[in-house]
Amino acid sequence: MKQTKQLSEPLSGWLAQQPLQPLFLKLLDLCDVAALYIVDRDQQVIHWSRGAERLSGLNAEDVTGKPCLQEYVITEGGDHQKQLIKLVQADGHEMELNKMTHVLHDQEGVFYGGLGLLLPASEQSENAPLPKDSSAMPESGKQGFQGLLSRSPAMQAVFQIIRNAAETEATVLVRGESGSGKELVAKAIHDLSARRNAPFLAINCAALSSSLLDSELFGHVRGAFTGAIKDHSGLFQRAHGGTLFLDEVAELPLELQAKLLRVIQERNYIPVGGDRSIDVDVRIVAATHRSLREEVKNGRFREDLMYRLRVVPIFIPPLRERREDISLLIWHFIRQHNAANFRQIEKIDPQAMRALLDYAWPGNIRELHNVVEYAFAVGRGTTLRCSELPPEFRESRTALPQAVQNTPLSADEESTAIRQALEQSNGRVTQAARSLGMSRATFWRKRKVYGI
Repeated sequence: MKQTKQLSEPLSGWLAQQPLQPLFLKLLDLCDVAALYIVDRDQQVIHWSRGAERLSGLNAEDVTGKPCLQEYVITEGGDHQKQLIKLVQADGHEMELNKMTHVLHDQEGVFYGGLGLLLPASEQSENAPLPKDSSAMPESGKQGFQGLLSRSPAMQAVFQIIRNAAETEATVLVRGESGSGKELVAKAIHDLSARRNAPFLAINCAALSSSLLDSELFGHVRGAFTGAIKDHSGLFQRAHGGTLFLDEVAELPLELQAKLLRVIQERNYIPVGGDRSIDVDVRIVAATHRSLREEVKNGRFREDLMYRLRVVPIFIPPLRERREDISLLIWHFIRQHNAANFRQIEKIDPQAMRALLDYAWPGNIRELHNVVEYAFAVGRGTTLRCSELPPEFRESRTALPQAVQNTPLSADEESTAIRQALEQSNGRVTQAARSLGMSRATFWRKRKVYGI
């Protein structure tokens, strides 16, 4: 029998070990129109049929060879089970599905994976078209992990790294664009770790001057400087036994980088103006939107500190690279604002939804939240319309290349980019900073450096 599509590499390797390989090939050929999928013993997707693509909206090439979403897991005890699951599609529509599973064993009777079949729970047939009105509010689905919402396969891999890293004491470096949720990742690591009952403290290294940051991190003794009328416990001392989150660590001045390196290596430090060291037990989770390797190459960051910080690197994909999360997050924030009973949004106008899905989201999730808040503030009624979105959604404009590039800019290029951002935003600092993927504090500091 002629196969309907070429076998994927994971499936070929898996089938090679099956005693009934010809039977499996015929089964897959016959069931390609059905929403059939196969996972191996490690819950890696090894087959995703065309029917599964059509029903879930997920392409086979995007999921094959990767860990399956939680909804599609087939465990050893899941033989002949029928389970009701909810599937949220990229357009915001949610449908209920019946998942029927069959467990597979090898010749020795050891669990080897499973077959899953998805069928709509409603009366409609499997091939029936999805409802046209996908802008109506879906019910809340179980798409969260420690406060992080996503159904992107890339983010599922991030969640697994978080779980694994939380079981250790390793220092973690979170890399991601501004607004992508780096602090939520740090908090998830803390909450899943053995330090969960101890303090979790955070500081933005770009928000304070060098002297204030030194005092805030390491504390000071009375009389250390003018105005130091009493001893002050720094964040390291207050976070003892817990976790300290250093946001925008690439902005840390070089003189403080040396002190931070000592804390990581020696587990002690000397407060500002002090003469004796203080022992400390703190786990560090750092975050940056810059490449530390590039910062090291440009002489702005210590190489030895970089290696100390990035024992476990975690990269958060920007929102534009996981567009299946946009509608999920939009409705999440809408529900939050609906709970305030000021305005109840039950539906998104299709034109508005298209604008939201097509937007590049240079400010990532933080920007998306702000857009929803803006719509609640300026609009009325139960439908979110295009006219209620911020001006940038209605203006014909091209996105700044700096908003999406990951390669660090030179000083001249960065200065030029800041000037252009201010011009294009008519001097609105918040909008200009957001278009460049910077916080207001970082944007202000760089303007001061470049004399803009």
